[in-house]
Amino acid sequence: MCGIAGLVLEQDRSCGAATLDALTRALAHRGPDGAGHHVAGSVALAHTRLAIIDLVTGDQPLFAGAAALVGNGEIYNYRELREQNQLHCATGSDCEPPLHLWRRDGIGFADTLRGMYAIALHDRAARQVVLARDPFGIKPLYMAEVPGGIAFASEPQALIAAGLVQPRVRPMARTELLQLQFTTGAETIFEGISRVLPGETVVLADGAVTERHRRAALPEGGPEAITPEAALARLDAALEESVALHQRSDVPYGLFLSGGIDSAAVLAMMARLNERPVLAFTAGFDLPGAADERAAAAHLAQAAGARHVTVTVNEAMVWRHLPEIVACMDDPAADYAIIPTWFLARQARQEVKVVLCGEGGDEIFGGYGRYRAAMRPWWMGGKAMRARGAFDRLDLLRQPLTGWRDGIAAAEAAAATPGRSRLQVVQALDMADWLPNDLLVKLDRCLMAHGVEGRTPLLDPGVAAAVFRLPDALKVQGHSGKWLLRQWLAKHFPAAEPFKPKQGFTVPIGAWIAGVGERLGPLVAAQPGVAEVARPDRVAALFRHAGGEKHRGFAAWHLLFYALWHRRHIEGRRVEGDVFEVLGER
Repeated sequence: MCGIAGLVLEQDRSCGAATLDALTRALAHRGPDGAGHHVAGSVALAHTRLAIIDLVTGDQPLFAGAAALVGNGEIYNYRELREQNQLHCATGSDCEPPLHLWRRDGIGFADTLRGMYAIALHDRAARQVVLARDPFGIKPLYMAEVPGGIAFASEPQALIAAGLVQPRVRPMARTELLQLQFTTGAETIFEGISRVLPGETVVLADGAVTERHRRAALPEGGPEAITPEAALARLDAALEESVALHQRSDVPYGLFLSGGIDSAAVLAMMARLNERPVLAFTAGFDLPGAADERAAAAHLAQAAGARHVTVTVNEAMVWRHLPEIVACMDDPAADYAIIPTWFLARQARQEVKVVLCGEGGDEIFGGYGRYRAAMRPWWMGGKAMRARGAFDRLDLLRQPLTGWRDGIAAAEAAAATPGRSRLQVVQALDMADWLPNDLLVKLDRCLMAHGVEGRTPLLDPGVAAAVFRLPDALKVQGHSGKWLLRQWLAKHFPAAEPFKPKQGFTVPIGAWIAGVGERLGPLVAAQPGVAEVARPDRVAALFRHAGGEKHRGFAAWHLLFYALWHRRHIEGRRVEGDVFEVLGER
């Protein structure tokens, strides 16, 4: 896990040292263990390193012949790539095999990589720079057109900090953020900054994009015929292989453990594969009545023989640290799970540099209740995915939020490939935007803020190949999703009680906001970003009643998040102090 950045300019231009240094400083939190540069004429690459594999010789950039590479993430099958392709590597780095594969295979070099990655590669002989991102979009990568060429970086804020892009909000993306809590597609909320899409490989030459290639995360085709017994055996083999690969590390690793079945499955497999006790971290809340997973997680940890560390998140901690938590979300996702994730990462960093987690389990195995609703025809109560936005029932915005579902509709159409069932389509829809632009950006930014690498063994090509084309009945039965995973846990880790009703994960942000609503509401209403889109008097009223109906709490949280985000990333204001100090400063 690291940070990468660079410039690809027209041939008669050169890269300034000050710009490259600014990019490197802006990404230092992603790689506190070192930094490196590669400059060759009109091309510059920068790297900040979080050392995980090959601690001695793995510094980047890496070189082979006329090619240089910087990478962010991990290539888990680097050993197999070396052996199968007879690659002669000068280092033990997991990122060196892609360099040799590029020299041999060209633009298809990433097709056999198994891992999470964002790669930038400069081939001086071919006069090309290649950017590549993993198929699930676990690791981020952004591009921007700049005078004389193209700049790229692991985070948009680095492009802004280096003065390459001015921080201006794209109104349609703001509408998506307020309604959906995340943004969709290639364009970000910043005008002029776009995402390299999940699975995309982009070729740049002479300061322009010349070629694009896309690698799919999910296998094509509809549900296949397979018996439950065969499916269980295939799932077991895929999970064992994936978790074993995701544990490859030269530094200590642990697990983020909730009380749910996704992280329970990862825990069970880690316990099978490790001789020493697994180190598991769980967050909980001290508010009475709040959903608290600590007891359930402790039960799982005890059953697996794991060492269990808990983090209690209270209201005072949230108000004290929320400005810096939101500040790390430069590509914004107003997901309240950023709060416990940030605190978990801070705790984990005291003992490990790598954590595995169960992110992606609902998407890959078919777990969400909205999937079951989408599977039904409309005349039986079926509902389209994300048909209602956070502000639909509230009259507090200056203008109606229109077009906010256009990106989702486009992704839905793209997901409906021939043969796929209705369930597969909505799974693929979530994989296209919700997963990379909400859940995974949350995981990346909150962990990178503390120099911790997050790994997602359920988001793996081998696991996807094993389960995505399963019959719908092996994913959803009655009111239960993730049916096959539950069956696997019943057989291999019954302590998980996989068929008990799902509790669901919530953060009591609405209750916390309501408790300080009289004070917080006017501060949020007065922020320039919020005042531009909402009526101040109605914002203040919303905050006073945020603890009532659930949708009011969500809307208040979205506005609080946006107020803090806008202050930091658009206005460029400070985020030192608690939420009241930050929002109260003029």
